[in-house]
Amino acid sequence: MPDPGLSPLQLSLPAAAGHFGAHALALANALANAHAARPAPQPSPALERILRGPSGLGTASLHLARREEPPTPPAPEAPVAGNPIPGLYYHPVPEPDPARVEEVGRRIKAWALDEVELYPEDWEDQFDGFSVGRYMVACHPDAPTIDHLMIATRLMVAENAVDDCYCEDHGGSPIGLGGRLLLAHTALDPFHTTKEYQPQWGESLHADAPRRAYRSAMEYFVRQSTPSQADRYRHDMARLHLGYLAEAAWAQTDHVPEVWEYLAMRQFNNFRPCPTITDTVGGYELPADLHAQPAMQKVIALAGNATTIVNDLYSYTKELASPGRHLNLPVVIAEREGLSDREAYLKAVEVHNDLMHGFEDEAAALAAACPVPSVLRFLRGVAVWVDGNHYWHQTNTYRYSLPDFW
Repeated sequence: MPDPGLSPLQLSLPAAAGHFGAHALALANALANAHAARPAPQPSPALERILRGPSGLGTASLHLARREEPPTPPAPEAPVAGNPIPGLYYHPVPEPDPARVEEVGRRIKAWALDEVELYPEDWEDQFDGFSVGRYMVACHPDAPTIDHLMIATRLMVAENAVDDCYCEDHGGSPIGLGGRLLLAHTALDPFHTTKEYQPQWGESLHADAPRRAYRSAMEYFVRQSTPSQADRYRHDMARLHLGYLAEAAWAQTDHVPEVWEYLAMRQFNNFRPCPTITDTVGGYELPADLHAQPAMQKVIALAGNATTIVNDLYSYTKELASPGRHLNLPVVIAEREGLSDREAYLKAVEVHNDLMHGFEDEAAALAAACPVPSVLRFLRGVAVWVDGNHYWHQTNTYRYSLPDFW
């Protein structure tokens, strides 16, 4: 990739389409070849072009931040631990830079312990077992600096603290969840009120670990993001919280949704906030008008849906061993469609694969229709995040193991 420089990133869509007309034609030809046939799990030529990143006229000015060291990505190789789910459609990724993994791990633990007092001492093994440094380095290989990686890492840890402490097995409950989430959300989307009541709200942001984590992580995020990127993230987090509430409502009424209803819930209760900050972490901005395009929103939704079903599949045995009934796609398919556990799990793999193919087809089509450098890099960042997310789930044998269905 060319040496990055500064750019105002104010290309209009019509001007960009004309400026990069030849590039669009090449991508369109690649896309036509990709759609001619879809055999085995191989990315389309157009998608491979996205993964390589933008090139040609104008792309040298795409990056806003310089990487700390010249990138020397290794060729993809088999991960050191864990087995992929048989039949799952995915792409292997290079092993994440061990130096970066170690430094991100060191910094995030110091933040969790010293800045936000995130967890008690007896949770330390679980925090270490999450391997969040390896996760984030794998998902954001183009981050220019460790500071950029830490933006994503703090937000990921904060989101998991809210999920664990409000919703899941570290004191969470569906009862009263809405009130807890609303107050936590004000740590991301500030509350504006009268002088009399503002101090009480400010004090409330330190009341529990999830709110402390949200407040701190968001403060770091807004320092390196643009106002539109911060607002985008707040919107995505509101989506996430809405999904939490739907799942909690079903738990309170002991309701097993239809498969399509479950998948609708998962479009909100999913990983979407993570890949949509890929431009902030990469040190550039996808302009708000391009991010808001329906085609881009569809790509992001499909990416979030596919990555979340990956979580359903890899965490299946973990959730079965937990108290109570945990809704995940195989469980819902088994109950609603009358299939055995094995048949339902294998069908869930097919659902994931369909979502992945849909994501890749839509991303390739958008790249051909709108070959703006920031669009191409953003699509590449989302695709790399999808692959890094799978890598982390596959290799995190501390948390996950596969069912004996093969």
